[in-house]
Amino acid sequence: MTSSVPEQSPEPPTWEEATPLRVAVIGSGPAGIYTADALTRQRRVPVHVDVLDRLHTPYGLVRHGVAPDHTKIKGVAKALRRILEHPSVNFVGGVDFGVDLTREDLARSHHAVVYATGASVDRRMNVPGEDLPGSLAATAFVNWYCGHPDSELERFVLDAEEVAVVGAGNVALDVARILAKTADELRHTDIPQNALDVLAASRVRTVHVLARRGPLQAKFTAPELRDLLELPGVDVIVRPEQVDIELTDVGTGRPELRRVERAARTNLKLLREQAARAPREGPRRIEFHFWTRPEQILGTDRVSGLRVEHTRLDDEGRLEGLGEYSTLNVGMVLRSVGYAGVPLAGVPFDERERTVPQEHGRVLDTEGGVVPGDYVAGWIKRGATGVIGTNKSDAAGTVRSLLADSPELRAAVPDPVDLTEVLAARGLAVSDYEDWLRIDRAEAEHATDLGRGERVKLGAWKAYRKALGRN
Repeated sequence: MTSSVPEQSPEPPTWEEATPLRVAVIGSGPAGIYTADALTRQRRVPVHVDVLDRLHTPYGLVRHGVAPDHTKIKGVAKALRRILEHPSVNFVGGVDFGVDLTREDLARSHHAVVYATGASVDRRMNVPGEDLPGSLAATAFVNWYCGHPDSELERFVLDAEEVAVVGAGNVALDVARILAKTADELRHTDIPQNALDVLAASRVRTVHVLARRGPLQAKFTAPELRDLLELPGVDVIVRPEQVDIELTDVGTGRPELRRVERAARTNLKLLREQAARAPREGPRRIEFHFWTRPEQILGTDRVSGLRVEHTRLDDEGRLEGLGEYSTLNVGMVLRSVGYAGVPLAGVPFDERERTVPQEHGRVLDTEGGVVPGDYVAGWIKRGATGVIGTNKSDAAGTVRSLLADSPELRAAVPDPVDLTEVLAARGLAVSDYEDWLRIDRAEAEHATDLGRGERVKLGAWKAYRKALGRN
């Protein structure tokens, strides 16, 4: 008599053997890469992450938004690079979502999509003359000196002696600082050579920084302000009467003193110290104008002046004009009054907030219902607020929601195809991480050829194609 051995059920697959949750991340800036990081750090669900970007180069605003002389902040790219080199992360450049690929395409190859496209356009001031030649968005200037390939290399000719920068955030101070620096001070940075040549020939002598509200309402940070105040050879003018506020009064009394963030006290202290300093000799100067808003950009063929109105806060803390006007004799106006997201094809969009409607990172439709498989992170999720590091916790929150939904996501797409099949069907010639490294090496070689620092950005689509051997 033989004994029968009961048939054993197969062992469940290990974490490494299990079919990964496939996630597409649209945008390779900090928000997108931190999303990939949060996905790959957890051990709850195996994942594969495709990070897609319209450009052949990753890092978003770290590469194309941080001023070239902010080398410490640019060091963030080293941390982002390590994330992109994770074996479960795949960088795909040269893919324009909504043009090259649709949400329907990605539904075949991924269980979920995370939109991390940022806030890429400037808000307008909505004043007469805003479209005159010489009146531009600050992001156009930033893109130019940061070497964004969409920027027109010959767009900026700095032939005006006085320039107005409208805004009181970090970008406004970046723009003012770059305008006030000499080309020699920027030569060691990665600024494109064409931009450096234009700055070397710049006729700008005075940069006016305009803030609609007071020094306590300014959004720039103390490190940015210090960088500006310490520029060698630049006289930074702060009017004593505009910062004549005792630190002990902050938080009480008049509307402009109430509801003040703690960081504003440091700004006020620095500005008061600057107002008390003796004038500094130098070829260029920066003038702060608080309680000043643009009323009209003057000129016919191009900008010839800026008419401004002086302001205050009413008893309810709302901004109001005083009916008192003056004119700045500027030949260029750069606006930096906020940033807005751009609608994505097939994705719900809140036109008022200029963000994708969401709850805990889950995209919501027009009725407030969750759109299955769609998530959002970064500025397109929360608006243009916070610093680079803010995106890390923001992305982690979105990933928590995504992982909680993973059983339903797997059930909805039980057998996803590989992204390469989708790209091949579309006939797309994309780039990968190795292609980015080719561009990286080309920029290092460019710096060596020019005798300039560690890297000089190529800054043009044609130069990228050449580095990739696609001319």
